[in-house]
Amino acid sequence: MIAERSVSVEDRLALEDLYASYAATLDDGRFEEWPEFFTDPCTYRIVPRENYDRNLPLATLSFESKGMLRDRVYGITQTLFHEPYYQRHLISGFVIATDADDVYTVRANYLVVRTKAGSLSEVYSAGRYADVVVREGGRLLFREKVCIFDSELIPNSLIYPL
Repeated sequence: MIAERSVSVEDRLALEDLYASYAATLDDGRFEEWPEFFTDPCTYRIVPRENYDRNLPLATLSFESKGMLRDRVYGITQTLFHEPYYQRHLISGFVIATDADDVYTVRANYLVVRTKAGSLSEVYSAGRYADVVVREGGRLLFREKVCIFDSELIPNSLIYPL
């Protein structure tokens, strides 16, 4: 846990812009750009709420480097066969803390809506992010992104990043 200090308005807006750009990239299907939101090494995990709250290590998906993220993108775009769908990310409720080294811990709620051709939109995943964001090369990047989904059930296909 970091010793918290207040976050400036400029930093808060920059962090919210990071999340908006992240969501737009995924919602627009620009998956090749997704790894560029992360440091190297990095952590990206999708975890059930129960496991996260009990500090259990099992994750639905877990990646530890940009190389692993790029491999996932290759799988999504080149090898996986699935019925395509659109995503829409809604991110809100930011709680942001920082320390003297400008390492930000960010908690935010997310809702991902999925729409398949010829079907009604449906809630795909709801939960929260528990992230660590750092400034590297003048940019804010995710060092850790943990997607904690609330439901005990997940769709039978978790293809695109949350």
